[in-house]
Amino acid sequence: MRSKMSTRPSPKRRICKAPRESQADRAVRGKKIAGVLAKTYANATCALHHKSAFQLLAATILSAQCTDERVNMVTPELFKKYPTPQALAAAKQEDVEKIVQSTGFFRAKANSLRGMAQGLVERYDGEVPRSLDDLVTLPGVGRKTANVVLGTVYGIASGVVVDTHVTRITNLLALTKHKDAVKIEQDLMKLLPEDEWVDFSHRLIHHGRRICIARRPKCTECPLLPLCPRVGLPEMGTTADS
Repeated sequence: MRSKMSTRPSPKRRICKAPRESQADRAVRGKKIAGVLAKTYANATCALHHKSAFQLLAATILSAQCTDERVNMVTPELFKKYPTPQALAAAKQEDVEKIVQSTGFFRAKANSLRGMAQGLVERYDGEVPRSLDDLVTLPGVGRKTANVVLGTVYGIASGVVVDTHVTRITNLLALTKHKDAVKIEQDLMKLLPEDEWVDFSHRLIHHGRRICIARRPKCTECPLLPLCPRVGLPEMGTTADS
């Protein structure tokens, strides 16, 4: 005999919302979050393999819509064949495309790499400039790429790197309500001390890969849980919690 299907209603799924807090309170919480990340990921560095500002600039251009792991598989051959901006500037489009094909959007990326190298040679004597305003004039280089190079290689806190991990997690943390990278960066620069701008992103990216995973965040294991409103996630204890 078939058992009767339960008509018992499933528990209501309650979604966490951003807390009501002043800018000052949010800044205090932001500093605490930065402190926890610093202790948890003290040795976090840029995941893109590089030996120079030129190499990191090229690797970051390739990292658009691509994993760092894939980029790190491609760049050894790229840098072996084109070790300097001068060599890459003189490269044939189809030769660069062949090397970077597996990173996706390879035609546009190859074009950006060659244009970036040509810009370095023609305007900066083959040296990567130490100015955000100068860097963003190069093909394929936006604020994110410029911030990565300036912060990682030169130790210049020009801004906060905002990638997909930083976008997602800062919204969960209610440090911003924006999805646009420029607006998120502006919010974080107001909340965080300048000496945290460079390392904060590296640490948050590591956190996103190890704990705050997009599809299944490990909230119960998270060192940031006491400071995290978990905006947009089900409340802890509901049927869909993490």
